[in-house]
Amino acid sequence: MVNFNCASLNVIIYKGFGFSSDQMNQGAVMTLLKQLLLLAALLLLSIVPTETEVVTSVEKCNEFFLQQTPPNITRILERGKILNQNRYKLICQTLNDTRTFVTLYDTQNKIPVFSAAEFNGNISGRPDIWMIEPQLENTTDNPNMRPSNDSIDYENQAGNKDYKNTGFSRGHLFPNSYGSTDLKKNSTFTLTNIVPQIIKFNSGSWNKMEECIKCVLNKYCINNNGNIEGFVVIGAQPSNNSLNNRINIPSVLWSAFCCYSHSKNSWLSSAHWGNNTDHKPEHLKTRTLGKLHRELKIEVFPKTKCPKNTTVTHLYSNLPSNCSCPKTSSKSAPTTSTATTSVSASSSSTYNSSFSSPETSVPLSTTSGKSTTAPMSTTIASVKKFKVNENDVKGKHFLGPKKKKIPT
Repeated sequence: MVNFNCASLNVIIYKGFGFSSDQMNQGAVMTLLKQLLLLAALLLLSIVPTETEVVTSVEKCNEFFLQQTPPNITRILERGKILNQNRYKLICQTLNDTRTFVTLYDTQNKIPVFSAAEFNGNISGRPDIWMIEPQLENTTDNPNMRPSNDSIDYENQAGNKDYKNTGFSRGHLFPNSYGSTDLKKNSTFTLTNIVPQIIKFNSGSWNKMEECIKCVLNKYCINNNGNIEGFVVIGAQPSNNSLNNRINIPSVLWSAFCCYSHSKNSWLSSAHWGNNTDHKPEHLKTRTLGKLHRELKIEVFPKTKCPKNTTVTHLYSNLPSNCSCPKTSSKSAPTTSTATTSVSASSSSTYNSSFSSPETSVPLSTTSGKSTTAPMSTTIASVKKFKVNENDVKGKHFLGPKKKKIPT
């Protein structure tokens, strides 16, 4: 810092503003100095972003969660608190100054933990531009996502060149096909919403699951106002393997949704997950939220009315064949996991405690945040081409890639 005494300051002000020495005294000089400092402070504030896309609190970007409540993910995000904020960054995905969905991003593994969004219908089309999050590299940068630069090795995220000629697809968590506007569809092409996914898995059973759930959302997730409204959460669990020693290759991708259905006068939910390998069934099994919680330690919609022990498989037979849903009996009742899952009595009672009485009221919309009858968000994720350990699919979240030989 440069120090001026009053005499030198007088000279500067006299000459700079054309005043003579008898026109200004020391008090006037100090008054003018204060005014100049205030003006400088205002100019500085005008060029520093007052609201960023990468935020430190879930509450600053909770509009994409059902009832504004984020999922609980063991050792990562618990009760709305990010446990390691140096590693995990919450991104309010922003394009053209518009927020479209939210992502919790792992800057160490350089893949998303999950992306969450509100589903309001979809349009066709697919863009082809891959973008990055500027504020993961510089917190004072513009909050809008921008095209990936192949000449840059990004320190805290993946770039487009990390995926070139690797044999892996760029697997969306929040799908492009779920976008209700061109802006929303374009925004899903940020690489902070992408994981390395085995090509056959991405285009096979995972894609069929996305299409099937999209049909359920469009037909049955219509609220009392007549609007399509569902909440999805899609995520990935890391493995011990990496792409080019930079990008973690997830072992498991998972997905969940929840909504209130006016036509069914009930809440609907289901979950799916699968190994990120090229050896897979034709369809992923439709599971319950409760089983997702028990198996992967992920509670997607805490403190909501989302059913934890039933699925929507009984609705599949009412959907068109191009929805790619598994074939089921049209007379089957909602699938429940309570009769088949091997859980202790104490654990079972815990998962059923919030469903001891039927709902007597339903909301017109689940987005207000003041309603006590609305569910949370839904989740989906992706997995890749290699064999995985049993621990990878039993809810063990690795806090960093460890060099480990892949079992054969």
